[in-house]
Amino acid sequence: MGKGMKIGFLLGSPDINGGTYVIYEHGSRLAEMGHRVAVITEQFVDPERHGWHPGAKNLEWLTLEEAENHTFDIVLATWWQSPFLLPRLSARNYVYFVQSIESRFFEDEEPTHHSRRDLGIWQQYCDSTYSLNIPMITEAQWIQKHLYDNYNSNAFLVRNGIRKDIYTTDGHCAAPRVAGKLRVLVEGPVDVHYKNVPKSIRLCREAGVDEVWLLTSSDVESYPEVDRVFSRIPIHETPEIYRSCDVLVKLSYVEGMFGPPLEMFHCGGTAIVYDVTGHDEYITHDENSYVVARDQDQEVVSLLQRLKVDSFELKRLKEGADHTAENWPNWDNAAADFEVALAKISSGPPTSRSYLRKLTDQLTEANNERLQMREVNRFQSREQELGTHKIDQGNFLQVYYWAEKDGLSGENFKWLYYGNDELVSLTVDLTITGFPFWIRVDPSTRMGMVAIESISVVNKRLGNVV
Repeated sequence: MGKGMKIGFLLGSPDINGGTYVIYEHGSRLAEMGHRVAVITEQFVDPERHGWHPGAKNLEWLTLEEAENHTFDIVLATWWQSPFLLPRLSARNYVYFVQSIESRFFEDEEPTHHSRRDLGIWQQYCDSTYSLNIPMITEAQWIQKHLYDNYNSNAFLVRNGIRKDIYTTDGHCAAPRVAGKLRVLVEGPVDVHYKNVPKSIRLCREAGVDEVWLLTSSDVESYPEVDRVFSRIPIHETPEIYRSCDVLVKLSYVEGMFGPPLEMFHCGGTAIVYDVTGHDEYITHDENSYVVARDQDQEVVSLLQRLKVDSFELKRLKEGADHTAENWPNWDNAAADFEVALAKISSGPPTSRSYLRKLTDQLTEANNERLQMREVNRFQSREQELGTHKIDQGNFLQVYYWAEKDGLSGENFKWLYYGNDELVSLTVDLTITGFPFWIRVDPSTRMGMVAIESISVVNKRLGNVV
């Protein structure tokens, strides 16, 4: 690929996370190679948000609206919703940089939970993006195989590198390791279900390790059962945290090719991980780490207890991890491989922008139809439950209610029914179980529209309007 190519990375979030880190590493090095590299976001990004990565400031930052006035040689979609933005941008080639199969990030669908009742449909929408007939680049063999087996896509494989200039065994520590004591590090956001951080901490405590540290992108100053919390730490400061700990406990349910264990290896530690997708890119059970089947919690506890009392076993795993680190490529090598992949794509035929616009519109329309059909099915189900003796009342009002401490339950709602062409007054009694207390009112009509004159919330015991 000739120098001076104009490359755009669509970016979902500039904040600290593994996927964004990879984009910054590739993007900053492509810029150093002489390419013009832009990061494209839907909204303006304050530079403070990407200040955690030193290379991000050297990239051109454009909003999507600004980028529509540019012409690119290559634009890369980097998360599952971004392929739908590609047709808005002018480019010779469009590429999908797939860092994981993101449909696996979705929680299980829960019909009685309003925000989770349609997740299966959105999961299908996510999967549909991998059917786009555009070049793809990925970072792990399992993703490459998945894309080929399920979508007949021959994705380029470019493994992530490592910052060998900062992730080293020598250097400053947040606190020195203590012989005879096991200090464990848990890494990840505390509120992302598939990262499994709360349970990881609980298992460490159950095992009786001496100290538990937390390295997290979540904005928290403390966390239950954790001795020290390191929140939203710039990347050049993370090695001193790794160097202070013996074992990284990383029990994610879904990963692409996760970096923290590899970073820990370079800083003189070892790891315990689930047999999550991508672990086998560099983790070998009983050689450089322990690999445990998903949710085999007692085994995690037992292995931690073993490492707590067996210093020779801990040393053996650390030596294996160090050997793995020695043979892993740095980010300069990885970025060079990424450039080679882009060069091969650039030398091939261009991607039709009108094709992208047409197909993404079709995928969106199909998703909307599935959502609409789901609503029709819900309505029909309600009609059947209602029975014929109330059908003539025509319309319904559904009231959800819940205290914040209780959360929204599928049982906390009441139905009221009313006829057509009349002004009616409907009253429902609710039991307050704590504050804040939430009420959601959903009026519905079979045909036409509903006019609401007023809504009043009355404290029945005191007789006053709230």
